[in-house]
Amino acid sequence: MQTFSVTGSDGLKLSCYQWLPTGGEAASSEPANNVRAVVHIAHGMSEHALRYERFALALNDAGFAVVANDHRGHGQSVLADRELGHMADEDGWHKAVNDLAVVNQHIQQRLPNTPIILLGHSMGSFMTQDYMARYGDTISAAALLATNGPVGALLRVGQMLARFERRRLSPTGHSPVILSMVFGAYNKAFKPNRTEFDWLSRDEAEVDKYVADPLCGFECSTQTWHDMFTALGTIASEHALKKIDKTLPIYVFSGTDDPVGEKGKGVQRLLNAYQKQGLTQVTHQFYQDGRHELLSEINRDQVTVDFIQWAKSVFN
Repeated sequence: MQTFSVTGSDGLKLSCYQWLPTGGEAASSEPANNVRAVVHIAHGMSEHALRYERFALALNDAGFAVVANDHRGHGQSVLADRELGHMADEDGWHKAVNDLAVVNQHIQQRLPNTPIILLGHSMGSFMTQDYMARYGDTISAAALLATNGPVGALLRVGQMLARFERRRLSPTGHSPVILSMVFGAYNKAFKPNRTEFDWLSRDEAEVDKYVADPLCGFECSTQTWHDMFTALGTIASEHALKKIDKTLPIYVFSGTDDPVGEKGKGVQRLLNAYQKQGLTQVTHQFYQDGRHELLSEINRDQVTVDFIQWAKSVFN
């Protein structure tokens, strides 16, 4: 693994990580010539990029390079004098999505003419949905892991609550009310609960690693929640969907017990929306009983194999 950094639009230093296939390490600025494509991973909320190293190494074995960055407010990409979970004092969502474009520019410089697959998990999948509409011409394919489709009344409640809590607690404050409404509600479906994060995976050892990781499970600021809820109201709108290249290969995969995707119902709404807009290269895979983090699930090896097969089919 190699580490590097890029600078966001507001000057924030973003920590990035790169895994190359065996023999692909470039001794100079010359790109590796044995790379099928680069998989750029956009991780989820309240976690960090290095959690994906196991997946990255499996992709390396299949000939794919992998790059992942810590989103602003996560991992090592933290604003000065701010805590984990605070993306920016304002407009953090759009800055975070723009950060992905900055990282992709770096990838294109290091590995010119190499296709890029943007793979987003959870919050990262919503960023990827937004990215496809705003910067879709900079990637060759996209993958949405543990995502959701258009959300109605419940999202509007979340938006109003985030605005209220931001005023009540300050933009950098933490809201137990929002936390309970989101993560708390997710975990209730898996009572009796062993931990607060049973909803992530059926693999207890993987859940315990998440709980023990000081860079996971932290509370996000009211500003971050506000910015994300605002974005979720637009990324799956008809206006946004019309901006997506209808021939862009998209892989959607989710567990049937993932509360973020409403146990498949929300994911199906997204697939229906893509079909309505005439997107022709959408592939989907549902995993029975899978929870939120399929790459940490008991069947993660099969999930990995299936992703690799799809990626190879796109870049054979």
